[in-house]
Amino acid sequence: MIRIIDWQPAYQDAWKSLNIAWISRDYEVEQVDLDTLDFPEKYFINDGGAVLLAQREEDGEILGTVALQPFGNGAFELAKMTVSEEARGLKIGEQLGIAALNRARQLGAKRVFLLSNASKAYQAINLYFKLGFRCVALESNEFMRANIQMEIVL
Repeated sequence: MIRIIDWQPAYQDAWKSLNIAWISRDYEVEQVDLDTLDFPEKYFINDGGAVLLAQREEDGEILGTVALQPFGNGAFELAKMTVSEEARGLKIGEQLGIAALNRARQLGAKRVFLLSNASKAYQAINLYFKLGFRCVALESNEFMRANIQMEIVL
């Protein structure tokens, strides 16, 4: 069984290593990645966002992550969503996505957007469509790897 839990500093190593693993597999880890992974409270939590983790109940292992970064005016970015290689195919990403959207609603979000890569992250893109996200014009150059922006209006 998997449970979705809130961020605790004790999970810092799992948070960072899971995210570095997926980013470095297909992309270059950028400074903005390192900043947000080293200081999740500063970038996601302190200003009204959240970091959620997928934890295996049997042993407490963290198998996935997702973050909500507030951008003002009811806009949040869905970021740092990943599932460990060993746990892929178990619908953990979908559980994280649903939990993140529910949390975004609780936080007063009017819309949630995300940045991704349409050519390399096709499985993630399919999940985002399933969750209700739709493609919109790319507004950000925050990440070199991002070539698609999606959003959902809540």
